[in-house]
Amino acid sequence: MRSTMPRSRSRTTVTPQQIADAYKTVAAATKAASSNFYYAFITLPIEKRNAVYAGYAFCRLADDIVDDGEYGEQTGEALDSLQTLLANAYAGEYSQADTNGNAPVIEEATPDLLLALGDTLHKYPIDQQHLLDVVEGCRMDLDGTTYETWDQLVEYCKRVASATGLALIEVFGYEDPKAVEYAIDLGIALQLTNILRDISEDLEIGRVYLPSEELAEYGVTVDDLRNKRVTPEFLRFMKFQVARARKYLASGVRLFPLLDQQSRQCPETMTQVYEILLDRIEKNNYDVLNYRASLTKFQKIKLLSVIWLRRLGIRFV
Repeated sequence: MRSTMPRSRSRTTVTPQQIADAYKTVAAATKAASSNFYYAFITLPIEKRNAVYAGYAFCRLADDIVDDGEYGEQTGEALDSLQTLLANAYAGEYSQADTNGNAPVIEEATPDLLLALGDTLHKYPIDQQHLLDVVEGCRMDLDGTTYETWDQLVEYCKRVASATGLALIEVFGYEDPKAVEYAIDLGIALQLTNILRDISEDLEIGRVYLPSEELAEYGVTVDDLRNKRVTPEFLRFMKFQVARARKYLASGVRLFPLLDQQSRQCPETMTQVYEILLDRIEKNNYDVLNYRASLTKFQKIKLLSVIWLRRLGIRFV
């Protein structure tokens, strides 16, 4: 069901122009960080689109805090600070000041981000826990990032990806509680696809997301991955993982009919990007160690054409 969390707000007074400017800032940040997502989001009506930009910018900031390494040994404290800023935005307080007095102020958390996020949380019934889960998922990356079992990796995927999806569907709007289950599965599918695509890049920063139990079961070692050895065992492992991603994707797409026509175009477009990535992995004979799966220029142009036609109300069967 949709979140009905009560809200007690003493909102800081802001002008409509300040809010409009804040949304322009998070839209620009989204475009700079991920052009594929940015163009998927523009299929949404303006108010929902702005809300998604604000949510994405927050989640991206949590990810950047961990990945950029700017805070060093204080990265955990920076995430604590971000959670405090989220609570403040949720309460309608848009200051960058950190109320606990210990965690570092996050310079990237601009007043515009906090203002846009606070306005979004005021308009839509987004459970604060979804965004807290995203931060906690990013925090998991601080621990050397190795997972023994698939269940452990699923927990990570749910936090960093499914939680984002659960926040998004509160903006999209839904009635059928099954939407929650499908959004979770869609998030797992997308995150697993990212993991499979980025094995080599993650290894460079000391992360191995692939479950060690399953690597051992298929006869694949971390040394194989590090040395980009595409063994028959690795190929069998990858075929299994791609099939698993497709299985979760098939479950996740059941979300779309539960959303209104305008809102469903956004996750449909995002999903199409990931379907293409899985296709590319297969076309490259599952060799993600030496060839990074990505959209070709033609595929990007085709996808943009579909997006713009959808905005004009033209759809393809």
